[in-house]
Amino acid sequence: MAVIVTDTGFAPDDWAGAVLPLAELAARGDRHSAVLLAPDDDPAELRPRLADIPLIAVAFPAFSDGRGFTIARRLRAMGYGGRLRARGHVLADQYAMARRVGFDEVEVDDALAARQPEAQWRFRADWRAHDPRARLRG
Repeated sequence: MAVIVTDTGFAPDDWAGAVLPLAELAARGDRHSAVLLAPDDDPAELRPRLADIPLIAVAFPAFSDGRGFTIARRLRAMGYGGRLRARGHVLADQYAMARRVGFDEVEVDDALAARQPEAQWRFRADWRAHDPRARLRG
């Protein structure tokens, strides 16, 4: 089972459809399925159909692998306005960074949610408060 983390805390996963790996999505030619990007996938491959994809999940195989943050920033810079989810080994301490680069939510497994309870994630939910750029502008 997965736990979805948002600024309001923990919630069950409300996504009912399939989330296809990029290679499978391309092979099917399906324009309206959700897609899972691996850290070594090129998000530019999605450029022609970004408007048709309701959810993009970006895999984080380890908390020390930050390539997913770059992928999220690139997707938002390309104009992706849909639901963007970090999936995998994201720590509560990384939540603010995930939100700043464009993720809407984080998906963690039950074991990680038990080790890092909801209160730890909610503590970081005010991710705009400690943004260095905001302090420079203020």
